[in-house]
Amino acid sequence: MSFSKDVWQRNEALYQKTLALPFNQELALGKLDKDVFCHYVIQDAHYLLAYGRALAVCGAKAFDADAVIQFTQGAREAIIVERSLHDGFMQEFGISREDFENTPMTPACHHYTSFLTATAWAESYPVVLASLLPCYWIYAEVGKDIVRHAVKDNPYQAWIDTYSGEHFNEEVRKVIAIIDHVAAQSDAETVKKMHEAYTKGAELEYLFWDSAYHQKQWLF
Repeated sequence: MSFSKDVWQRNEALYQKTLALPFNQELALGKLDKDVFCHYVIQDAHYLLAYGRALAVCGAKAFDADAVIQFTQGAREAIIVERSLHDGFMQEFGISREDFENTPMTPACHHYTSFLTATAWAESYPVVLASLLPCYWIYAEVGKDIVRHAVKDNPYQAWIDTYSGEHFNEEVRKVIAIIDHVAAQSDAETVKKMHEAYTKGAELEYLFWDSAYHQKQWLF
C-alpha cells in the first residue's frame, strides 16, 4: 500500500470530523457569520506566510530537481495567495491593513505555524513532506466537499473556488506522488515519523478551523 493511501485511511475519522465542523458546514450554506470569516482570513494570512517559509525549506532539502521546483514554486504561490487576501477578501469584507497588522496570531495559528517551521528546520526531508501534506490535501478535499453542498450565490464563493479549483488539485496530486515516491525509499523508522508528522498536521488543521469558528484568543 502506498504511503498516501495508508496515511489517509489512518486519519479518515479525523477528516470526517473536520468536514463536520460548523465552520465548514455553515460556509457551504452561506450562513457563516461575517465576523467569523474575517477572523479566519486574518489568521489564514498569518499562516500562509509561515507555510511559505516551510515550503521553501522543504525545497532546499528536496532529493531531486523536480521536487526543488515544486516546493520553491509552492512557497512563492503561498506568499502570492497571502498577498491576494489583502487585495481581495480583506478589502471585500472591510478588513484594513491596520486591522491585519494589529491582530496577532491566535494560539491555534501560532501552534500550527510553529510546528511547521520547527519541523521544516529540524527534521529530514521525508518528515517535512509529511508535515506539509495535510494543508495541501485536506484543504483540497474539504473544498471539494463544500462545492458539492454549496448554495447558489454563496457570499464565500471566491474562497470556495480557490481551494476546489483544478490548479490547486493538480498541485495536490503532484505532492502526493512525490511523498509516495520518497516514502517507498525510506526506512521503517522514517515512515513512522512521517505518519506522526502527518497526523499532527491534520489535527492542527482541525484546530485551526475550530478556533476560527469560535474566534479563540489568548487567555491573557
